Amino acid sequence: MARTQKAWAVRTARDRTEAPARARLLDAAEAVFARLGLGPATVADITAEAEVSRAGFYVYFASKEEIFRVLAVRVRDAFLAAQEVPGVDTDDTLAVAEASVGAFIAAYAQHQPLLGLLEQQARTDPDVRHLWDEIRERPVHRHARYIRRLADRGRAAPVAEPLALARAVGGMCVESARRVAAHPDSYDEAVRDVTAMYLHLLGAAPNRQEQPRLRQE
Repeated sequence: MARTQKAWAVRTARDRTEAPARARLLDAAEAVFARLGLGPATVADITAEAEVSRAGFYVYFASKEEIFRVLAVRVRDAFLAAQEVPGVDTDDTLAVAEASVGAFIAAYAQHQPLLGLLEQQARTDPDVRHLWDEIRERPVHRHARYIRRLADRGRAAPVAEPLALARAVGGMCVESARRVAAHPDSYDEAVRDVTAMYLHLLGAAPNRQEQPRLRQE
């Protein structure tokens, strides 16, 4: 991994407490990049949006390129978090499906402009390409492992190989999220429809509480 990537990765790990000013800068940077694009955007644009001084910016980030990469990490983590279901009964297949599908669609709709910029930047920047590949692949492979565990325990009969099914469900979520980004009031309908299709492809009963508890990893 390139030295520059290691530098911002260490900084990101060190600052995971998300100080308020840092969080504001990240939110502001995402809004500015979505509005102006990566090239035209400046540190001054970001600090003005966040109402943080230029000196305050450099406490947390070395450059606009670094904050862009940190945003990419935040998006990746948002998609991984979509597969966590805190507060949901993990024995309830329907509840788990609704929660994870809903979280994925919400995350994609929220970050759609940044995702487009990441895909663009990944074509020329190896560090961003590495993150882009993680954003696309890590949630899919994690979901595939979950499907395999369900199948191994007799809780599902997937109609296709788990990785192929996970990719198909991810694709449905992405298409629905694009619609939700344009029409936010379609969110509930999108979650309901994708969840129904997912359960059908998974070959799982909506609720099998008699089965052992199972956590996504």
